[in-house]
Amino acid sequence: MTMPGEGEDIREALARALEWEDAHTGFEAAVAGLARELRGRTPPGFPHSVWQLAEHLRLAQRDILEFCCDPEYLEREWPKDYWPPDAAPPDDSVWEARLAAVRADRAALIHLVRDSARSLIAPIPHGDGQTLLREILLVIDHNAYHVGQIVAVRRALGAWER
Repeated sequence: MTMPGEGEDIREALARALEWEDAHTGFEAAVAGLARELRGRTPPGFPHSVWQLAEHLRLAQRDILEFCCDPEYLEREWPKDYWPPDAAPPDDSVWEARLAAVRADRAALIHLVRDSARSLIAPIPHGDGQTLLREILLVIDHNAYHVGQIVAVRRALGAWER
């Protein structure tokens, strides 16, 4: 049963927002075709490489997904558990696996949003007042911010042709 104010139109809008590219570049486009040698390069004036930004996005999104689903969730340590220590991925297979993990976790979040048996506005039982709606909006906002940073780093590296 859908709760009042939690109609399918709201759920679908949230699901679409998790992967949209209507008003800005999406994650897939931001990381597509980046040369191996540029993934770990940090341009002057920037604090992070594309790898660090993409991996941070993955780690934060995964953390929020686990928080939403796991009653035994354990809070991670900031910033250690949310940023990779190295500027570059170890190899191509890790790069590809981590990009795939971003997509898989995003798909899992979309599934949660579309599940009308889950309230968008009821507090998450093991949280301290957070709701699924709040967590999904956090992912949307956080991902958009860091995707914008990825595009800025790529532009600074001369690796953005859009």
